[in-house]
Amino acid sequence: MRRFWYVGIMVLTLAALCGAALSSSRAEANNLKGDYVEARTASVFAGACHYNGELTVTGRDALMAWNVTAGSWDGVNLAGVRALAVVSADANLVDARAARRSELIIDSSATDAQAAALVKAFKGRYADALGQVISVRRAPVVFRHDGSAYSVGASSVALNVEAMPDNLCCRMPQLVWYEPLVPLNGRKVGYTRKATYAGGAAGDAWERAGENGAFYGSFSL
Repeated sequence: MRRFWYVGIMVLTLAALCGAALSSSRAEANNLKGDYVEARTASVFAGACHYNGELTVTGRDALMAWNVTAGSWDGVNLAGVRALAVVSADANLVDARAARRSELIIDSSATDAQAAALVKAFKGRYADALGQVISVRRAPVVFRHDGSAYSVGASSVALNVEAMPDNLCCRMPQLVWYEPLVPLNGRKVGYTRKATYAGGAAGDAWERAGENGAFYGSFSL
């Protein structure tokens, strides 16, 4: 009888160890990195009076864009996959308590497995930034990154951002009032030449242009 108990305990122990090893292996495999840019409907770099004037009346919407350059999630290689998110909140996005909703757009050139893996990664790691994801759709996504200039587009969404002159955001950090919606490496404030959303699942249409309302850098998950 003792022999059977011993064999049973050994089997359970080995099963637990194998399960832990598998979970660890999957966790190690879940890593992504690439380029990122976002544009807000408020100036993120401005004088105090300008910031206070916008704080309660705008800044409730944002465009977020990713270009995955390397990595995989749940064993699915996601290098080369591009995605966009349109986020809308009930108050300025600086208010973490305000309800948020978002629309995800995954590049149509991605496979179904890639799209599912990326959505899972974003929902898991960017839940606070995205809020309730009310729509996920597929469409051609363009993501061009040339030096410090970004050009991103998909159906109903367009974004053009470039670096601020003389890297003013680095020399005058006291005038940066917000943080990016996701953690970034080498974060810089960008100048929004134009950002537009034609309206859809995330909310009403909007357009911003000619302001220091963007962030860009590299992301890692």
